[in-house]
Amino acid sequence: MWLFICLTWSLTAILTAAAQSTQGIQDLVKRRLPNHVNEFEFLLTCNETTPISTAIREVNDNYTISSTAGGKILVEGNSLIALASGLHRYLTDVVNVDIFWYIGSRLDVGPSSLPTVETPINGASVVPWRYHFNTVTFSYTAAFWTWEDWELELDWLALRGVNLPLAWVGQEKILVDAFREIGLTDAEISTYLSGPAFQAWNRFGNIQGSWGGDLPMQWIENQFELQKNITQRMVELGMTPVLPCFTGFVPRAITRVLPNAAVVNGSQWNGFPTEYTNVTFLEPSDPNFEKLQISYITKQANAYGNITHFYTLDQYNENNPYLNSTDYLTSVSNNTMKSLKTADPEAIWLMQGWLFYSSSTFWIKENVEAYLGGVSDNSDMLVLDLFAESQPQWSNSRVNSYYGKPWIWCQLHDYGGSMGLYGQIMNITINPIEALASSSSLVGFGLTMEGQEGNEVMYDLLLDQAWSKSPIDTDAYFSNWVTRRYAGSGELPNELYQAWDMMRTTVYNNTNLAASTAVTKSILELSPSITGMLGSTGHHAITLTYDPDILTSAWKLMFAAATPNPSLWDNPAYQYDMVDITRQVLSNNFAAQYTTLVNTYNSTTNSTSYNATTISTLSKPLLDTLTTLDQVLSTNPSFTLSTWLSAALASSPSTSPSNQSFFTYNARNQITLWGPDGEISDYASKSWGGLVSGYYVPRWEIFTQYLQEADVQAYDGTVLGGRLKVFEVAWQSDGTGNGKYDGWRGWVLMMRRW
Repeated sequence: MWLFICLTWSLTAILTAAAQSTQGIQDLVKRRLPNHVNEFEFLLTCNETTPISTAIREVNDNYTISSTAGGKILVEGNSLIALASGLHRYLTDVVNVDIFWYIGSRLDVGPSSLPTVETPINGASVVPWRYHFNTVTFSYTAAFWTWEDWELELDWLALRGVNLPLAWVGQEKILVDAFREIGLTDAEISTYLSGPAFQAWNRFGNIQGSWGGDLPMQWIENQFELQKNITQRMVELGMTPVLPCFTGFVPRAITRVLPNAAVVNGSQWNGFPTEYTNVTFLEPSDPNFEKLQISYITKQANAYGNITHFYTLDQYNENNPYLNSTDYLTSVSNNTMKSLKTADPEAIWLMQGWLFYSSSTFWIKENVEAYLGGVSDNSDMLVLDLFAESQPQWSNSRVNSYYGKPWIWCQLHDYGGSMGLYGQIMNITINPIEALASSSSLVGFGLTMEGQEGNEVMYDLLLDQAWSKSPIDTDAYFSNWVTRRYAGSGELPNELYQAWDMMRTTVYNNTNLAASTAVTKSILELSPSITGMLGSTGHHAITLTYDPDILTSAWKLMFAAATPNPSLWDNPAYQYDMVDITRQVLSNNFAAQYTTLVNTYNSTTNSTSYNATTISTLSKPLLDTLTTLDQVLSTNPSFTLSTWLSAALASSPSTSPSNQSFFTYNARNQITLWGPDGEISDYASKSWGGLVSGYYVPRWEIFTQYLQEADVQAYDGTVLGGRLKVFEVAWQSDGTGNGKYDGWRGWVLMMRRW
């Protein structure tokens, strides 16, 4: 049965590819390998004359790489994305070059004459779908991306074989037009839409409205135009976009234009005031739900073309249903699916399975079965097992392999764009392959990080695992990855391979899920206190699962690698990695210094044993570490606050001071207070140059100064918190501490330090 479903889903993509030319893949070569554009040939093995019965059997993508008699590199594949994957395999395994986040394309640093392929290289995916993006990635990472940013991202996805990417950009334009159509005014709609850095949670129905100002309609229009480019490029590269649809969340004023509409208010989210949460939900049983669904999907298809039948739709992401009733839950999903099918008879509902983990007390077995069961045809729904590397839900008896619904094994890995070095190489190679053998309804592997921040090897690893029947040998994999990572630097020093192998077996090999399940945070990014700073676990863990001295040794090897090969310092990959690893070493050191300070402070049992001078002396190295860290981070634009703020400012559709301050306020607020009053403060914290010196240093100065004023008996967390809050609120719009890119001077400090 599940083979039939996979075949059915694959048929559309395969036949679409058959009708397409290979121009999209050739254009990728023109963009990234302009000097070799005439040295490749691409051939689709599935063409318009292929009988449908034959095309159906091609469930998984496959490719063959060889050399022609004329010396060209020939890539043959049964889909456009197979051709892109074959191209990537040739570039990484034969030419030893690649394309990376932040660093950009390094495909052009290979040899001037491309090596031939003596023996054909074959590849085949083990799952038909490779998925990418979490809804919140569009806010944590891509909120202010330009078309140039998206071009790099989409080429990265295509080369790595992703054929099912989420495409959320610009959805507000379609929604606004649908709301206008039923009579809502722009003013009423504006009270519902959230700011550019918080749109993901508006789309989820967690929040409504925007603190700090209204979302400009011109920005909505600009994002809509950007989405046209994004979706067109996805299709050209052989991807099937997952587009938004009408989920049910509406402005409160809907009862003015539809007074008899069946609406309920959702649950409160993360302590936000009612003004910004308890979002109004139009019940799918109401006829207006279907009308809005038809309006939305029709307008979207008119704008982008008939490019997909996959629709992302999450009604209960950290937002509990109105009634705890199996009949109600079945009715909601059943009527939602009916609305999708009325708007698009071939619609497939894609849902993030996060709710079954995050709200497990509500989603007991009966409720899960009832909600999923409302979609009677299993092939009409696709579920993302969002956090499968740490908290797989498919194998939970409550969820029971999603009761037959096809699903995708996903690596979440990163929450809020946290920047710690972290990975689970065993879980993302062994576990998905075991799941594939155990669950007949598993149809894909995917990446669902909340923020695309560093640790890129972990994402490469899972996407490559989608093309291997057995768990990848990580020893060989990391070695190959290092080779292509630092391509263009000549023969690479052995120290680089040694350093990355040390990290492979420690930093990237966490098996202690009781201590940490995702990328770690540094305490320097948290609001200071004498308690609760250390030992936190879970998906925002502070606890390290490796010996920090091992990372320091790896750092020394990395640094030493440039001694025999100074050209490494001109390599953007080496520059980035040295900053990133140095950041982690200093963060680990900061935690040790904090521990010494607080233990000394807490050891004073009375005022006579308390010595403010001692506290001042112990505070200095703590603050010095932050200063050094800020200087190191400021040597690379990928680690500076100014890069984030400049992007936010550039996305503003107006040069008016009030408009521009709204965008920079949004950008600042997300990475600090995250809410009008710090509702989830420091959730999306970042170790960025300028943010460290302008935000974290002042907080730690306030903290250490307070410790010098009050002994442990007089310590009052409320007083300290009040002082910190005054500063934190003021920083949201003070316009200082942007942390501009500052060259390589930070390395002089580090050389002296070590």
